[in-house]
Amino acid sequence: MRILIADDHELLRDTLVLYIGNEAGLETATAGDLAGAVALLAEDAFDLVLLDFTMPGMNGLDGLERVMALPGDHRVAIISGTASREVAEQALAAGAAGFLPKTLSAKSLVNAIRFMAMGEQYAPLDFMRATEEAESHPLAEMLSHREMQVLEGLTQGKSNKEIARDLDIREPTVKLHMKTLYRKIGAANRTQAALIAKEQGLF
Repeated sequence: MRILIADDHELLRDTLVLYIGNEAGLETATAGDLAGAVALLAEDAFDLVLLDFTMPGMNGLDGLERVMALPGDHRVAIISGTASREVAEQALAAGAAGFLPKTLSAKSLVNAIRFMAMGEQYAPLDFMRATEEAESHPLAEMLSHREMQVLEGLTQGKSNKEIARDLDIREPTVKLHMKTLYRKIGAANRTQAALIAKEQGLF
């Protein structure tokens, strides 16, 4: 079974290759952006393609649809550390083989890959339910979906530049969202905002 992993984070690609490569009967190839993935698919056949939702060239779910439309008998899944339950549902509705949060354990990831490669559609129930619960959280109700994504990045210790890259938005836009969410939750700075979110059990 041949798996193509397309993600712009080199460390994550290497980690996935390590996890999957240790499994009998699974082979991997990698690409750092959508163009690289498309080029590899033109040259070779893969049973499953894993696409990072925010890597260069994806443009949201347009990248998913583009790869699904390519010739060949491959199945395509989305992997993401930032996408919402809504995005996961849209990807599955569009015909994706599955949605894999980057929080999955190595064992769960390999099981999901085998499951999808057999023709099944995969989405972890705990992710789909947990996001639903988070959205009904009192603090979450005060914030827009984008502000929630920025706040999650803050709790992970990410810089403005990293958050902007993950969400595929400009750095000044991240700063604007931060300023608004600080006011809404009563935080004076990024550290305090992250502490409030963690104390409230939001992430």
